[in-house]
Amino acid sequence: MTLHYAVDAVVLDIEGTTSATGFVVDVLYPYSRSRFATLLTERSEDPDVARAVAQVRAEIGEPDADAVRIEKALNAWLDEDRKATPLKTLQGVIWSEGFARGDLVSHFYDDVVPTLRAWHTAGVRLYVYSSGSVAAQRAWFASSPEGDLLPLVSGLYDTENAGPKQEPESYRRIASATGVEAARLLFLSDRPGELDAARAAGWHTVGIRRPGEPYYEQGVGDHAQAGTFDEITVSRSTT
Repeated sequence: MTLHYAVDAVVLDIEGTTSATGFVVDVLYPYSRSRFATLLTERSEDPDVARAVAQVRAEIGEPDADAVRIEKALNAWLDEDRKATPLKTLQGVIWSEGFARGDLVSHFYDDVVPTLRAWHTAGVRLYVYSSGSVAAQRAWFASSPEGDLLPLVSGLYDTENAGPKQEPESYRRIASATGVEAARLLFLSDRPGELDAARAAGWHTVGIRRPGEPYYEQGVGDHAQAGTFDEITVSRSTT
């Protein structure tokens, strides 16, 4: 069954939605883990690194924590798959450089890129909202197997510039920032809590259920669902 939506913009989750969670966990997480120590010791004066380190110290309640302690906290959060903003910031710095060097190439499910291009051509704006930092998102879309996809995307949102992904207020902030009315926004995600929050903010929602993804068995609650992007038809709202 094909789902039809008349909206002005689609907001995309990444892990489990456009891309395989396994790629992030099995490729990107180890890549960042192996580089935290070097980043913390050699780039401590970098503004993004310094800000993230200060946030880690505040979160663990240790204002004098050194680089070794910071790295230990980051690795613990990585083991928990915790969506901590400073962790995502530092991962974003590392991943951006890895993508730029060609060490990394991002992953997209086969149905995603053709569909995004079709929606973009139809005049529907595309945005990304992920727990990964904006820097990581930018690198991810710029370094796809099909080349630079950033020209398709009108804006990027993360937990720092929008807020936590399971809070309705975060979706209200995105609607305000994009200038698109809530009723003309469609959010695609594999996580029920995120879909609930978007719907509470007045958005349309579709749960993406891909076999093998962590939330596949749990399902998407009472949200509309699709197995692939090509099961969704999007056209510009006329109201």
